[in-house]
Amino acid sequence: MEKTMVVTGYKAYEMNIRSAKDDRLPYIKKAIKDRLIGFIENGGEWVLTSGQIGIELWTCEVVLELKADYDIKYAIIPPFNQQEIRWQEQDQELYFHLVNEADYYALLYEDNYKGPYQFAARDSWLIEKSDCCLLVVDEEFPGSVGFFLDRAKQYRESNDYAIYYMTSDDLNDTIREMQENNQSF
Repeated sequence: MEKTMVVTGYKAYEMNIRSAKDDRLPYIKKAIKDRLIGFIENGGEWVLTSGQIGIELWTCEVVLELKADYDIKYAIIPPFNQQEIRWQEQDQELYFHLVNEADYYALLYEDNYKGPYQFAARDSWLIEKSDCCLLVVDEEFPGSVGFFLDRAKQYRESNDYAIYYMTSDDLNDTIREMQENNQSF
């Protein structure tokens, strides 16, 4: 049974989302929410992220919302100290809010950024501590998610590890469904 899921995906800038008021965010969050509800209803207990701007922080927001109705927890495990130091103020505020609300928070490395090995260690740690992952990604254009995806596929070769995808087609289905049902935010 899958009890712990890593959720990762594109960073906000990779989706050309520059503001928390972007019209696409409600649809993205709804698609994430629907996937997480399925995970929870099948015995899921924990969602892990590293707290990156984009899919990961939006996922934490969704989990926080779901806590009102479900027994679900989330953890933020940044790869190093002060990963948010160069972010815009609004993104830092969201990050610190979600860190404060997290059921678990720990730095993988206590130091500030030292090198790309910290990202590789983050990916390995998250994969090894989870039963599955949900990736919001297009496999043909994986962007920064490609490193995580490659590591997850490699891990899956010798372990029972499920990789779930949410693609632009899935997001478009959510948009269509919400528009057909006249759902607005």
